[in-house]
Amino acid sequence: MINLKPTYEAIEPNFGNSFTFQRFDKNRLNKNNVWHYHPEIELVYVNGGAGKRQIGSNLSYYTNGTLILIGSNLPHCGFTDKLTGNRNETVIQMKKDFLGNEFFSIPEMENIQKLFEIAKAGVVFYGETKTRLGAMMEELVDKTNFDRLLAILKILNCLSTTDEHRILNAEGFSMAADIKDNDRINIVFNHVKSNFKEEITLDEISNLVSMTIPSFCRYFKKITNKTFTQFVNEYRLVHASKLLAEQPLSITEVCFECGFNNFSHFNKSFKAFTGQNPSQYRNQLRQVIS
Repeated sequence: MINLKPTYEAIEPNFGNSFTFQRFDKNRLNKNNVWHYHPEIELVYVNGGAGKRQIGSNLSYYTNGTLILIGSNLPHCGFTDKLTGNRNETVIQMKKDFLGNEFFSIPEMENIQKLFEIAKAGVVFYGETKTRLGAMMEELVDKTNFDRLLAILKILNCLSTTDEHRILNAEGFSMAADIKDNDRINIVFNHVKSNFKEEITLDEISNLVSMTIPSFCRYFKKITNKTFTQFVNEYRLVHASKLLAEQPLSITEVCFECGFNNFSHFNKSFKAFTGQNPSQYRNQLRQVIS
């Protein structure tokens, strides 16, 4: 029996610290790949590699690593595993008040306070910001506790002033506003994650969360600002992106492997989602990698 309940992750700061700092590599993999949430704000830098990002209702595929800020109680999946091919992963987790209730209310912290607000929707950073601040995060491993704290504040300040960022759930995602909904929506997300290669009917999914079909459709659209069909198709398309980048499968094989049963519909959907047809997407990736 598959456990579809969401995972609440209890995070304890490192001994002698007000925050958690972790470094993962091929010898120590980050095994927290399930759909989970926690009250701590999380900053993640993945050095190199490629994989899926699922943060709230946003689904995307990253290449050449990623730098992400995830707000309090915003559900997400882990970003790395033994197949992502990254060199290492650095994770910083902290409660919003980790330096006291009033610290981020002082004038000098105004930009960071605003950063924490937009992080409620998830933020991905790119370009020179990702490269430079990712390197700063990796350097934390050699610092003393005090210098590490100062460096984290500097990193947060730099993130709060850069234009090289994109809000992941810009269209709206309201789960963080009502933690009671976590159980229901997480059951839905976990079911999609486990069964996206098969047909998932509205009757099946609404029964799973004990709702009528009309009630479920209204509820899901309110929470994610997407229809359930749109969400499932996006999950399949992100998986298709991953397969096109990582596996020597034909495009037809990719189509059926990620749950589409109509090749023409797959091509049209993939181009609408990425701006390129599957062949163009794969060729562009090869040019970047080579």
